[in-house]
Amino acid sequence: MSSVTYPSIDDLRVALSDGVLTVTLNRPDSLNSLTAPMLQTLAEAVELAASDPRVKVIRLTGAGRGFCAGAGISEDDQAARESGGGNALLDGANRSVTAIVNCPKPVVAVVPGAAAGVGVSLALACDVVLASEQAFFLLAFTKIGLMPDGGASALVAAAIGRIRAMRMALLAERISAAEAHQWGLVTGVYPADEFDAAVDKVISTLTNGPAVALRETKQAINAATLGELPDAIKRETEGQVRLLGSNDFREGTQAFQQKRAPKFTDV
Repeated sequence: MSSVTYPSIDDLRVALSDGVLTVTLNRPDSLNSLTAPMLQTLAEAVELAASDPRVKVIRLTGAGRGFCAGAGISEDDQAARESGGGNALLDGANRSVTAIVNCPKPVVAVVPGAAAGVGVSLALACDVVLASEQAFFLLAFTKIGLMPDGGASALVAAAIGRIRAMRMALLAERISAAEAHQWGLVTGVYPADEFDAAVDKVISTLTNGPAVALRETKQAINAATLGELPDAIKRETEGQVRLLGSNDFREGTQAFQQKRAPKFTDV
C-alpha cells in the first residue's frame, strides 16, 4: 500500500478518494487567482500522483463560481510577488503545467466559470477539459503589458490553431464556453444544472478504464502535438521576465487597480 502523503494548504486543497485525486484551487473570493505557494503545492501533488498506484485520475477544479482567474494582480498580490523573489509564480506555473502534461494518469480540468490568464494554461495542460455553459476563457495578458505564459503559446495553438490562438493572445477577447467547444478548445460543455453529473460520468469512465492503455494513449498524443512545449515555456519565461520589469507592466497593473484604461508607452 502506498504511503504517499499529499500536500494541502488553505488556498489549494488536495484529497484522494476512490482512485480520484481532486485538486481544488481555493481562493473563491478572487476567482481562485494564483499564488506561488498554490502552484508549488499543485505541482508537488501531481508529481506525487504520477507514481502513486492508488491514483487513477486527477481532477483539477476551482472553488466557487470560477476555475482560475490567473495570477493575482491586486496590490497585495503584487507585494507578495515582489517579496517572494519575483519569478516564483512563473516558475510554479511552468512546473505545474509540465507536471500535468507529463503525468501518466489522465488529468481532467473541471471548469465551472472563468478561466483566465495562466488559468487557461492549467486547463489546457489537462487531457480532458469539461466546462459549464457559464464558463469562459480569456488570455488577458496583453491588457496589462504581458505575454501568455505557462506554456499557453503551445497549448492553445495545439488545440485551436495559429490564427485563433493569435486572436485570443493578441486581442485578449473573452471566448464563451460554446465558442470554445466549437473551436476545439474544450472537450465538452454542459448546462450548469447537468454539469456535476456529466463530470462524474467522465471521471468514472476514466477511473474504470484500462490504465496502461490510457497512459500510452496520452503519451502518444502529447508527443505528437506538444513536442514544442519545453521550448515554448523557455521562450515565454525569457520574454515574460523582461516584460515583468517593463514600464508597460507597471502601467497596466496600476490601470487595472485604478479601473482605468492603460496608456502603454514602451516601444
